Amino acid sequence: MTQNKQRNWVPVILIGITISYLGLILYIPAINVFYQAFKSGIGAFVSNLTHYEFLHAAWLTLVIALITVPINTVFGLCAAWGIARHNFPGRALVLSIIDLPFSISPVVAGLMIVLLYGRQGWFGSWLESNNITVIFALPGMIIATAFVTMPFVVREVIPVLEETGKDEEEAGKTLGANEWQIFWRVTLPNIRWGLLYGVILTNARSMGEFGAVSVVSGNIGGLTQSLPLYVEDAYKQYQTESAYSAALLLALLAVVTLILKGILERKTHINDVD
Repeated sequence: MTQNKQRNWVPVILIGITISYLGLILYIPAINVFYQAFKSGIGAFVSNLTHYEFLHAAWLTLVIALITVPINTVFGLCAAWGIARHNFPGRALVLSIIDLPFSISPVVAGLMIVLLYGRQGWFGSWLESNNITVIFALPGMIIATAFVTMPFVVREVIPVLEETGKDEEEAGKTLGANEWQIFWRVTLPNIRWGLLYGVILTNARSMGEFGAVSVVSGNIGGLTQSLPLYVEDAYKQYQTESAYSAALLLALLAVVTLILKGILERKTHINDVD
């Protein structure tokens, strides 16, 4: 009887520890962001979102996402199809290289880009002679964001391709369909939920990336300052309400990402059951 009572307390203790930890690390800081953003009223919150520096940072963040997400979506589809459908020498090495952004610090990734495309970098002299600016400009920010978001689509699509197998694609070939028709009518419908999941994660990471972009951008307000960089700069300049207002938008992006993630996981589960 005593052992049963002790066993009943174990889940309660574990759940309590989990909730307490999440409260200290996640819930309380998130609530504080909402409180600080609206502390002076809705009018002040809206006013903070009309500053030129904020609008430019938001626009620049959107531009970076609009460029990097399609690039990594196409790359992810090509890489996932090649890896999942073909066995070739060095396959494990290719997968390891694709996973590098998960293991390398974003700051180190930014430094690598500077060492390649900076004035003293490997390609610096050629870029300078051709009047091409990469570091402390939009191209460098795009390269840094593309690097850190590279694995998401690949890693979400590969398991789906491996699970679906080649049977339906082979059947399409026997019926006379070409490769393009097979991709659009067979492969893409089978991987659509995994692909959308990867795209959502890629977009969320691209809009929230800080470390690598901070290194290559120079963090120049109104020029090369993305939204996460704007939050840090505004806070350092004691513009706390502006910083929290921008941080709230990034937090809302995270909430939207979680909602879409849950919907896609539910869709995927329903399809698996069917």
